Amino acid sequence: MQTKWIKRGKFALLIAALIISYFAMDRLLSIKTAHGICQARDMYAQPADTVDVVFLGSSHIHCDVNTALLWRDYGIAAYDYSAAEQPLWITYYYLQEICRYQKPKLVVLDLYGPARFKDDYQYTWLTENLNGFRFSINKMNMLRASCEPAKFFEYFPSLVTYHMRYTEVSKEDWEYLFSSKNDRAAFKGFTPYFKKTPQIEPTLGDDHQGGLTNKSRDYLNKIIQYCDDNGIDLFLTVTPYITTYQDELVYNQVHDIANSYGIKFDSTNYSYSIMDIDFENDFYDESHLNYYGSCKFTKYIADSIKNAYDIPDRRGQLEWESWDRNVGWINKEVTDAGWEIR
Repeated sequence: MQTKWIKRGKFALLIAALIISYFAMDRLLSIKTAHGICQARDMYAQPADTVDVVFLGSSHIHCDVNTALLWRDYGIAAYDYSAAEQPLWITYYYLQEICRYQKPKLVVLDLYGPARFKDDYQYTWLTENLNGFRFSINKMNMLRASCEPAKFFEYFPSLVTYHMRYTEVSKEDWEYLFSSKNDRAAFKGFTPYFKKTPQIEPTLGDDHQGGLTNKSRDYLNKIIQYCDDNGIDLFLTVTPYITTYQDELVYNQVHDIANSYGIKFDSTNYSYSIMDIDFENDFYDESHLNYYGSCKFTKYIADSIKNAYDIPDRRGQLEWESWDRNVGWINKEVTDAGWEIR
């Protein structure tokens, strides 16, 4: 009898060792990019029920919304929960996911993705939108909405996307393997860019509308309904970039949808002068602001939030100390790049 239990114990230890090894190797070899994977992955490291404002949408969010400035100057506990070229059907599941761990008072939704990308299945950045997301029924629903059945196993499970990662393991991979949840809590999604690329200011003003696809419209309505059902304020926005006539048709259409629901919508491409956007110095490329531009936009959006919504100032409260560390983290990135902290 004793031998039988010893064998069972050894078998259990073997299974436990295999499980631990699998998760350790998955954590070591997982793709780590700041195009969405890190934003999704480190959402789970945030202290429970501390994110008051969640910013959702495309890379325009995590490049343009400076969480450190929001905290330092306004006391807004915000998180950039976004990914490159994110369509609204993925945003819908991101919204549900963060609400499993946080109780945001306000959702700020970027509309660039549905304005610029029209396909019902968008694969270019799908890995960055999926891989930081934990396995759950919610993730499976998101994958079904985002991927044709024939391509399903090209993206699930996530390890099929790692390919030859074992040949290029870096210092960053090892640091992440041994990083604690508390360490990762200091990341709030914002990834500043440090390059100046002069742009030509776009000409705006046409009031025609159209171009929002049926799928995007359906998921925008789902997002609106979800926020309403859960008592979350929703603020629709467009960050400053070199917009096009076709993009503006969609934003004009969204404006009418927002009005029909009584939702605030601000296409900030009409507010360049208010933000004092400098087209010579404030852009990283035609689609993203650099660090200096992000500071101007973030101050503008923070004032809009403070004026329209009841968002508390959390500065000085122990549960929110990770936002103080985020300020230090971003300040170091800025000074390491040789730029001035704004």
